[in-house]
This record gives sequence, structure tokens and C-alpha cells, in this order.
Amino acid sequence: MTLSHDVAGDGPTVVLLHSTVCDRRMWDPQVPVLAAAGYRVVRCDFRGFGDSPVPDRPTSDAGDVVELMDSLGAEQVALVGASGGGRVALEIAAGRPQRVTTLALLCTAWSGHAPSAELRAFWAREDALHSEGDVAGATELNVDLWVGPAADQAAREQVRRMQRHAFDVQLAAAEEFPPLRTEPDLAAITARTLLVSGAHDVIDFRETAVELADRISGARHVELDWAGHLPSLERPDAVNPLLLDFLRGA
Repeated sequence: MTLSHDVAGDGPTVVLLHSTVCDRRMWDPQVPVLAAAGYRVVRCDFRGFGDSPVPDRPTSDAGDVVELMDSLGAEQVALVGASGGGRVALEIAAGRPQRVTTLALLCTAWSGHAPSAELRAFWAREDALHSEGDVAGATELNVDLWVGPAADQAAREQVRRMQRHAFDVQLAAAEEFPPLRTEPDLAAITARTLLVSGAHDVIDFRETAVELADRISGARHVELDWAGHLPSLERPDAVNPLLLDFLRGA
């Protein structure tokens, strides 16, 4: 199955991988800017998000993205991943280093980090709300935790719509198949790498950015003092220039 996706612009390919609180619509503020700057911008929905159906068997998000790259003739790409999308980007960059020239990770997840008490408590509360059938409550729980204080109401509402849609699609599935994952060998990553964290984010993602910056050769880390977990939505006016400068090699 080819992931639901869209393509804008011409030039070197940039693949945008969404947070698992969102879907590919989270990149609405970035697509026109990157396309106008001379890039071919590809964004996709992972299985069970946006317009991509839930999987009917165990599947790999990283494998799905590589299959999409192949279908588009994208031999080499820049990967931009947010949160769970960053985890997928890490797996691709480590497993197929010759295909990833540039890697930008925004508040990325990483399986090598042990979850904090705060994150475990969040998961437990989310599970409890779902067991009670309170999908709206679980949605609000996610919006409250993941959207930072710099976001306007339009951004909060967009995250609310994307998260609720993902819950509705996934809860309606006859059977759940968690994605197959491979632990990335960070030493294998050769892409020029940028790690972005938010000062208002959950501590797990701030610590992950610091550790990955130390373990990925030549990686650069920037912490945004105003940002929560979704800086590209919270303040695209600040994140877009940061991404463009990095993609251009500045």
C-alpha cells in the first residue's frame, strides 16, 4: 500500500513526517514556504492517520516511507520528522544512510529513552479515558499536554481535529497492529543532523534531543525557549527560517 500523500514544488526532495498526535496537515504552514524556496515537498500520512487506512497486518512505518520514496523516484532526500515522525526518520537515516542527506528532528521520540513518570502517567490517563469511552476527553488530554503556550487557538483546534480523527479511525479498526520498529544504530547516521527541542515540552523529549545530539556525529541541537511539543505549528514564523537555513546548509 502506498501511503496517502501529496507533493508540492520542484527541486531537491524534502519528506515531512508528522507527529502521532497529528497527521500530514500539521505541515500546512511549512509546505508553501519550502516549495517556494525550491524544494519538492512530500508529506504523507502514516497508516491509521489522516487519509491512510489502519494496517491489516504488522507493518513498518519506516518501510512504508521508503516505499513511497521509491515510488516517487526520490533516491536521496532530506527528512524532517516531528515527535513520532522523528522516530521513523531516525530509523530510515540509520538503516539507509546513503539515501538521507539531511535530518531535522523536531521534539523527536526515540525508543532509547526510558519514559519519565510524567509520560507514564499521561499514557495511563489516556488509556483510562479510552476504557471509559471518553474519546473527547482523551483528545483534550493530548491537546493540553502537547500544544505549547505560544500556539494560537487556530493551531490548538487543528491539533484537536487531527488527534480526534486519528482516534476515531484507530478505535474503529477490527484489530490493532502496532507498527514494526527497528532500533536505529545512531553511529550509522551520516546525514547532517539538527535536533530541535522546546523548553515547555515534556522532559523526555528535551532529554532525548540532548542525548541524540551527543550520539549522532556532528549533530546540532537548538532549544526554543518559547516552544512546546509542536513548534512548527505553534510558531511557524520562527521555525520556517530555522528549517530553511538548515536545509540550505547555513
